[in-house]
Amino acid sequence: MTGRCPAPATVLLLGLLACRGAVSQDKPAPASAPGPDSADILVFEKKLGGGKEDIYVIPARGGAERRLTDDPGTDILPRFTPDGRSVVFSSDRSGRFQLWEVPADGGPAQRIRSSGAEEWQADPSPDGGRIAFLSDIEGPVSLFILNRSNGAIRLLVRHGRRTDIGNPNWSPDGRRIVFSSNKGLGGHHVYVVDVATGQEQRASGFLAGACEPRFSRDGRSVVFVDRSHIARNRSRIVERDLASGTERVLVDWPALNYDPVFSPDGKEIAFASTVAGANAIYRLRLADGKSWRVTFGPGEARHPDYAPRR
Repeated sequence: MTGRCPAPATVLLLGLLACRGAVSQDKPAPASAPGPDSADILVFEKKLGGGKEDIYVIPARGGAERRLTDDPGTDILPRFTPDGRSVVFSSDRSGRFQLWEVPADGGPAQRIRSSGAEEWQADPSPDGGRIAFLSDIEGPVSLFILNRSNGAIRLLVRHGRRTDIGNPNWSPDGRRIVFSSNKGLGGHHVYVVDVATGQEQRASGFLAGACEPRFSRDGRSVVFVDRSHIARNRSRIVERDLASGTERVLVDWPALNYDPVFSPDGKEIAFASTVAGANAIYRLRLADGKSWRVTFGPGEARHPDYAPRR
C-alpha cells in the first residue's frame, strides 16, 4: 500500500554481477553539522510511537521541524505541488487510503477526490493540472491520471490482478511517468510510460529489485532504489541514463537506503537511510559525495520531497 521497496528473491550470481563497476561509498561522511547554506525546504513523513504517521516540513540544511498534519490516521507519501503552496499526500483518515492536500504554510487538509476505492501515491504534474496516482477502483491496482479541473480520471497503466505497481513520478516536461512494477517474472523493475500513447519501456537493467524511481531535473536520467544484490538489509541508490543505459551508484551505505529525490537545482539528492539505526533523512551532494543528516530526534522519517524554488 505505501510503496515500500521489497527485497528481491535473487540468486548469488546475479547479485554479484550487479555490483561490478560500481562507484560506491562504504559509509556516509560525518553528518552532525548542517550542510551548505540552502533555502530549500523538505517535506517528509514521520512515524512516531503507536504507529502514528504525520507530514512534516524542515529546512533542507537542518533545523526545527514543523508538523503539517496531526490526525489519528496514517498520513504518508507527501509531494509538493509545482507552485510549492501545498502538499498532496495519502491518508486513511477517512477509513481507507485517499488523496489529500494540505497548505504548505499550515492549515486544514482537504480531500482531493472521494471514491470507494483505495487510492494513494499521488504525484502532481509539472503544470499542476493533473495528478498521477494509484487506485484499485476497477479491481487490480493501476496507474491513473486525475484531471484537476473537472475531476475526470484516465487509466494509464494496468499490469494485472497480482501485480504491484508503485511510485509514479512525472518527467519535467509532463510527457512521461516513471513507475515500478513486478509484472512478469523476476521481481520489481522500473518502467517509463508515455502519457499520451500509453507506450511503456523498461528503464532498469536485467536484474530485479529496482523501485522508487524519480526523474532527474533535466529528464535525462532516473534515480531509483536497487535491491538486486545479496543482502536483504542493504540497498543502493542508483542513477541510470535513459539514453545510454549507463548507471552510476550514488549511495552504497551499509544500510537500507530509500526514497531518493533530486534537489531543485539537480546538484544533490535527499533520501532516507537506516545507516544510524532508524530511518532518517539525509542529503548527498553529487559532485563529491559529501552527505549531511537532516532529521534527528525520535521517530522514523521517510519519503522526502523538495519544495520547488519560486
